[in-house]
Amino acid sequence: MKFNFQKITKTALILVYLVIVAGALVRMTGSGMGCPDWPRCFGYYIPPTDIKELMWSPNHEFSKGQVIIQDEKLWVAKETFTTTDTYNPENWEVYTKHDYAEFNPVHTWVEYINRLTGALAGLAVLAMAFASLRFRKTKSSLILLSWFAVFLMGFQAWLGKTVVDSVLNPIKITIHMVAALVIVAVILYILDKSKELTHTAVTLKKDKLFKTLLVASLAITLIQVVLGTEVRQFVDERIKMLGYENMHLVMDSPIINFYIHRTFSFVVFGVNLWLYLRNRKLNLGYAKTTWVMYLLILEIASGIAMYYFDFPFGMQTTHIVAASVLFGIQYYMILESGRKAQQHLA
Repeated sequence: MKFNFQKITKTALILVYLVIVAGALVRMTGSGMGCPDWPRCFGYYIPPTDIKELMWSPNHEFSKGQVIIQDEKLWVAKETFTTTDTYNPENWEVYTKHDYAEFNPVHTWVEYINRLTGALAGLAVLAMAFASLRFRKTKSSLILLSWFAVFLMGFQAWLGKTVVDSVLNPIKITIHMVAALVIVAVILYILDKSKELTHTAVTLKKDKLFKTLLVASLAITLIQVVLGTEVRQFVDERIKMLGYENMHLVMDSPIINFYIHRTFSFVVFGVNLWLYLRNRKLNLGYAKTTWVMYLLILEIASGIAMYYFDFPFGMQTTHIVAASVLFGIQYYMILESGRKAQQHLA
């Protein structure tokens, strides 16, 4: 059963990362308002595929909560009813949380898949919490952490609602992203501690400087993520102003944080290269340092592509997801470095 707990935890972690991927795709395609309401989509549990489904029509049954677009506004059915030959405004109430009333089937389904992935991740985290009850006699802290992860998933869902209600406020989007990384960190911690209980954790050699560099690498990654979110907010505002057809103009006059973000990437790469070389020199056993270097190369390459080649398709998603995976790996290596060492190096 404990082994199954690890499998469930790993599944939850993968699904949380898939939510991050889906969220990045939403941002890349501009689909954030594909579903203007929450948790349903235009009042449907399975969203519409044609604008006709969102138009008033005679002799048609509308369910309570269903949404139509009328006079460039969203209207919500007050009760379940069947229309007559004429439109009766008394059957409808205007959607007041925002005034965004557009329908794009591609955007709608990209956002819907994002929400569906989030729901699946939530169920996996809930399953992990129930499975953690098996540890009540050996490691009760795992139970508390697992249910804390459930709380965080609920909080994350609420944040998603506030993002939609605010019509994609950049600051709320950033908080939404940071919350996802917190969830990743909690699940990784749970996974690491459960491995210790089942004797499946690999003990690595200990080196004080290496551990210090690990902590430093995670800290500078978080600084880089914060700088990156500020640049992304700037890019979002420019895209909103210029439109997706003018991506070549987005970075004509970047903010100062862009230059700091770009320059700081050399620091991030340098510290992690130091980690990689020290791990190889002392044979510490941290295989994930190689993954980190590959991710950093991918991160830098995608950043270069966005700036010099006008945000080619997929690069924003690649950049965000690579940063998220990098954070997870660095954090997990810190957890590994905290295990009881087999050998101490000078």
